Amino acid sequence: MGDESKEHKHGGIVNPENSESAYNPTATPMMPSIPSFSFKIWPPKQRTRDAVINRLIESLSAPSILSKRYRTLNDEDSSAIARLIEQEAFDFASASGVVDGTAKDSIDDGMEILKIYSKEISRRMLESIKARASPTTTASAESNASHVADDSVNSFLSDPNSASPSGEETS
Repeated sequence: MGDESKEHKHGGIVNPENSESAYNPTATPMMPSIPSFSFKIWPPKQRTRDAVINRLIESLSAPSILSKRYRTLNDEDSSAIARLIEQEAFDFASASGVVDGTAKDSIDDGMEILKIYSKEISRRMLESIKARASPTTTASAESNASHVADDSVNSFLSDPNSASPSGEETS
């Protein structure tokens, strides 16, 4: 046994001194092993942040369920607001990813920070839309939604066989 290592039948190299863990099917005499790599989920790259901003601009300025209830914003306003929302959410999430002055670095920590970032963006977008909606639009939308819900529930309570709580006829 003059040779320190033997070639395994699948092409990998087996070290007889540690044959249990030395088998690597991708190892060859030219390339002993595959280099490991790591990636981070947080913080996102600038390209990702720009994509988030563009999506926010689209959400704020295009017709949607939110715009039906509140209103759409012009491109200039939606761009400025989207950048502010993203920056504030990024700062908030970044601050939540630091404990005792040290940043959390595991993938699970990065996923948690990313969830915080996403929730902050959603929360701040909704707050921005509500704040910029005209008071009469907001009040009438909330009033109409409240009246429709009250009418449906009252109708259902007075005659449970005639309509469901959503106002649809039941059979």
